[in-house]
Amino acid sequence: MSDLASFEQELINPSAALVADLTELDGDIIILGVGGKMGPGLARLARKAIDQAGISKRVIGVSRFSDPQLQIELEADGIETISADLLNETDLAALPDVRNVLYLAGTKFGTTGKEAFTWAMNAYLPGRVAEKYRHSRIVAFSTGNVYPFTSVTSGGATEETAPEPVGEYGQSCLGRERIFQYFAEKNNTPTLIYRLNYAIDLRYGVLLEIAKSVIADKPIDLRMGNANVIWQGDANEIAIRALRHCAVPAKLLNVTGPETVSIQWLAQEYGRMLGKEPVFINEAQPTALLSNASQANRLFGYPRVTLRQMMELTVLWLQSGGKILNKPTHFQERTGKF
Repeated sequence: MSDLASFEQELINPSAALVADLTELDGDIIILGVGGKMGPGLARLARKAIDQAGISKRVIGVSRFSDPQLQIELEADGIETISADLLNETDLAALPDVRNVLYLAGTKFGTTGKEAFTWAMNAYLPGRVAEKYRHSRIVAFSTGNVYPFTSVTSGGATEETAPEPVGEYGQSCLGRERIFQYFAEKNNTPTLIYRLNYAIDLRYGVLLEIAKSVIADKPIDLRMGNANVIWQGDANEIAIRALRHCAVPAKLLNVTGPETVSIQWLAQEYGRMLGKEPVFINEAQPTALLSNASQANRLFGYPRVTLRQMMELTVLWLQSGGKILNKPTHFQERTGKF
């Protein structure tokens, strides 16, 4: 386990390109919503890259910090933390003015039955943040869920594909994008809309869910027969480097891995690695929620961690009893109900 953890740490070391970009980037960095799945790794990567660059920059993480231990750990890693509820106007107004904003705040799971809160978080709050940070540059995390399903042979939706979200979660995320786009032009705020699907690491994600299902002889639903995945460390690196590509009007950017991954193939490969026979139900549909990340690949290069590496690491992690987050992606969902 210690060797695997060390290897994982090696995989999240900043690239020379990230270090160089941060050297050219003026101002400190604030991460709104640092307490989620990606926030802690994003903050640590930024801090590590800044230190390697030998420059002086603050990294500030903002969250409600429902887990106080995370706040302690981030502080120990050199990240300044602020405990705040972004929906509380007083808390939001009290945040420091910072040149570079990484906006990770939002809600997905539990949307059904809490639609009003979902819209408040995903479409109202962005307007308040955009006004607060109108003199900053903003990378706003979004999702591929704003796209329609596309043919599995199409290469996935591009940034030119017209949004057509399925369900209230996807609709509220399109609302978030539209609000950031509006304020980008109203206030001349350089902005980048970061459409991500799906980030994975060893503790959560599509690959982990399929591998766990194979081990447990749990039937794997093939209706969403294909998906895109990207290593969380690569996704975080792109997010930080994207601060140098913010624009007015707001720039759209798909972020994911280069492959259209067959879920059936993935399960069969895990079956081979684990000595198990996968169990399938239903048939793969001719469409899926897919994104074409060729523009991100042109700007930042291909992800450093390959699909095969991610698969092999996931198996090693499960076999060694590694910690797992109970945060399923629900990538199989075809009706938009989360």
